[in-house]
Amino acid sequence: MQKQPSSQSETGELPQHVAVIMDGNNRWARVNGLSGSAGHQAGAEAARQVVYSCVKRQIPYLTLFAFSSENWLRPNKEVKGLMALFLAVLKRKEIKQMHNNNVRLQFIGNRAGFSSKLQNNMRDVQQLTSANTGTVVTVAADYGGQWDIANAARRIAELVAQGELRASDVDVDMMQKYICLGQDPMPDLCIRTGGESRISNFLLWQFAYTELYFTDCYWPDFDDTHFEAAMIDYGKRQRRYGQADCPSHSDELPVNGSGPSA
Repeated sequence: MQKQPSSQSETGELPQHVAVIMDGNNRWARVNGLSGSAGHQAGAEAARQVVYSCVKRQIPYLTLFAFSSENWLRPNKEVKGLMALFLAVLKRKEIKQMHNNNVRLQFIGNRAGFSSKLQNNMRDVQQLTSANTGTVVTVAADYGGQWDIANAARRIAELVAQGELRASDVDVDMMQKYICLGQDPMPDLCIRTGGESRISNFLLWQFAYTELYFTDCYWPDFDDTHFEAAMIDYGKRQRRYGQADCPSHSDELPVNGSGPSA
């Protein structure tokens, strides 16, 4: 089992892993009298900026919710536009710039619905940056938390059926090995823009003890100032992982949480 991070204090300590639900591109476009595609392009620029916000602060992990499983239900024209934009972003000079800044890029999700060209580009980007040791940027594309958990359960069930595992071996630690991001630290903070207060099927397993930060700011307007506000808010929180109030913020916490906090 991964060790839970130590209790945060009000000294401004930064999260080690930030997850972001990038919401509000279409509403931003409507407010500004622009097309939906213009909103998504502006959102891609905001994503680039948040990567460098993490690099600047030496935050080791950033996970971006770029395309959910449910996004396939959007109008076909919008989905095609998103795919074209996704492909264009993977070809841009920004990828090389991130590579030069020691950023490692990786992707999670079910890629089967993507074109072979897009899948190849994703693979190329991962390979290009695989040896980098700086901020790890994970892009969740055609990802859903329920899909993630079901996929991990299916893989474990196959091993049980093949006789490589016993059903009694299946526990939280075993699921952790097969869940997306299973080898990375659990997210400390999830930021959601756009004024909604839900996690929308994102990293359901991984968010067991994640702090949530909601802002009305539409994603294309989210810049380093907004990111800093989220960091300040996070630094003021006391994380208990299921314990009662701690006598000291610096007290060592157990590996596992033990239920809802008192």
